[in-house]
Amino acid sequence: MNRDLISLVQYRMGDFSKGQRLIGQYIMEHYDKAAFMTASKLGSTVGVSESTVVRFASEIGYEGYPQLQRALQEMIRNRLTSVQRIEVTNDQIGTSDVLSKVLNMDIEKIRRTLEETSREDFNGAVDDIIAAKRIYIMGVRSSSALAVFLSTYFHYIFDNVVLIDTSSTSELFEQILRIDPGDVFIAVSFPRYSKKTVQAVQYCHNRGATVVAITDSQLSPVAENANRVLLARSDMASFVDSLVAPLSIVNALIVSIGLKKRDEVADTFQRLEGIWDEYNVYEKADLNKK
Repeated sequence: MNRDLISLVQYRMGDFSKGQRLIGQYIMEHYDKAAFMTASKLGSTVGVSESTVVRFASEIGYEGYPQLQRALQEMIRNRLTSVQRIEVTNDQIGTSDVLSKVLNMDIEKIRRTLEETSREDFNGAVDDIIAAKRIYIMGVRSSSALAVFLSTYFHYIFDNVVLIDTSSTSELFEQILRIDPGDVFIAVSFPRYSKKTVQAVQYCHNRGATVVAITDSQLSPVAENANRVLLARSDMASFVDSLVAPLSIVNALIVSIGLKKRDEVADTFQRLEGIWDEYNVYEKADLNKK
């Protein structure tokens, strides 16, 4: 869904009842807030009943209010500024019992991720990565934490992993200059989407590499040129990006690949344990200490 939703509401204003016009006007002027309101909340905000809001959604062609709400969220996915996100966070969460609200919202994002992620794309991505000549991983800004985490564990499994340094656009393309068919490029990108990542995906796609996108929507700009799309719900309604569901997808990738290469992984970690012990890498807990 795109800006056409707002145009549709504007076009239909003359056909609406008085209450529906109030809803339409609010959506046109405050679509960023309306996208995260329940039908009851939107109704109370504009002074109409919840049933009027539900009928409004049907009037403009949606099966129900949840479908209208998702359309609004898709429309604004990459539009919200940090200031708008702070305002939405305040409206959506408030200041009481923030811990429970945030954790329950994250639980819901994991549930939706489980429902929406393609098993075919996930299993295909696992096979593509195992078969790859080289594995490139890229994530920018908050997504870089996921990219680093993924590359850390992939380095234990593979000897052909490249974590892209994104500090310079020119150096970015120097790092992926020789990417070819047979290579895999893993792009991690969530709103607000990084132009660097989108450009890198386009380049790798044109070079014939297999592109695996870990992102939040089929409408994401990195999904457009991806061979495999792994969907994970993030939270664009907060100024802090929720990466709980994306991290679960990354974990699932690592575990699935590790299980398929379990003999090699076991041998690697057996050798690593010896190195870690010899060089005192980790603090050893004294179980007898009181």
